[in-house]
Amino acid sequence: MKMRSIGTVMAIATAVAAGVQAAHGQQQQQPPAQLGRWITESGNLEIDIAACGDALCGTVTRVMANRSMSVPGQEMEAVDKRPALGMKILTGLRSSGDEKLTGEIYNRENAKTYSVRLTMDGPQQMLVRPYVGIPLFGKTQLWQRVPAVSMGAEAKP
Repeated sequence: MKMRSIGTVMAIATAVAAGVQAAHGQQQQQPPAQLGRWITESGNLEIDIAACGDALCGTVTRVMANRSMSVPGQEMEAVDKRPALGMKILTGLRSSGDEKLTGEIYNRENAKTYSVRLTMDGPQQMLVRPYVGIPLFGKTQLWQRVPAVSMGAEAKP
């Protein structure tokens, strides 16, 4: 009788330990490397990628220029006339494995929304790939992380 009790106790202890390990492993997941503030490839905008409900989103926290992305060297004539400051241009970002985030990106220059994939390219650079249908049909942009020292009062929305 005692041997059966010891076996039952051991089985319960093993199950509890496995449950604690699983819960502990979930708590140690690293936040996505894409979190934080980024300067777009055109140098127009500073974007803050942060939690938005059950996903991540990217909000414009600073407007630095108004250059066209489709016609380099010219000022942008945005179809969307709303102020860029405070606009969410990245939405529904979720992990898609291999340290990638996928969601949608809004282009205020043409007022269109595209699928997007965000992939880190080192700790200070991120590859942003807007596309239609599949990533093959897109163009990669290189965004730079905002240095911590420059995220002062001027970067507030």
